[in-house]
Amino acid sequence: MKQVLPSFQSFEPENRLSVLRLEIDYQLMTLYDAILAENNEMMNQSKALLDEYRQELLSLQE
Repeated sequence: MKQVLPSFQSFEPENRLSVLRLEIDYQLMTLYDAILAENNEMMNQSKALLDEYRQELLSLQE
C-alpha cells in the first residue's frame, strides 16, 4: 500500500482531485457505517482522514 500512495500524489492536480473525491466518498460511507454500528474508534479514524482529505482538497483548489 505504501508503494501505491506516492503514485497517487504524483498525479497532476486535476487527476488528483478526481481520486481525492472518490477517497472522500469512500470515507463518508465508512463514517456512516461506523455511526450505525456506534463504533467510536472507526468514527474518529474516518473523521481524521476526512479532515486530511479536506485540507488537501482545499490546497488543490487554490
